[in-house]
Amino acid sequence: MTTSTAATTGPSDLFRRGLRMLIDKDIAAWTGLWDDRGVLEFPFAPDGWPKRLEGRVAVADYMRHYPDHIDLHDFPDVKIHETGDSGTIVVEMRGVGRVVRTGKPFDMTYIAVVTVSGGLITHYRDYWNPLTVSPGSATDFTRGGR
Repeated sequence: MTTSTAATTGPSDLFRRGLRMLIDKDIAAWTGLWDDRGVLEFPFAPDGWPKRLEGRVAVADYMRHYPDHIDLHDFPDVKIHETGDSGTIVVEMRGVGRVVRTGKPFDMTYIAVVTVSGGLITHYRDYWNPLTVSPGSATDFTRGGR
């Protein structure tokens, strides 16, 4: 359901608000930014990790264990690039924090292509670096409790 505030929120503002929700570990609010049929893709996902999630429910299920594994502290280097499509942005960013289980630093660079329609995320391609984590490691939140 789109509210009038959400409908007037541009992709850049919506994306920045979503980053704040991730830092606050408010995964329910973050997935609330998604269209019911939104698609989340991971073109560089290693074997055993999902490459495509379809629908808000699938995204919420995927992200529900994230804060138990990654304690995000900041996104210090966020660069948002407008595209020729008013609903699509390209984002360069870095997420920093710690790996919950080990206490080791977490530092990941991302490129994301995000499309927003009606104030909600409809498509998100996340080009994260799979060389920094491995399936079954402390940062593998895709399997938490499953």
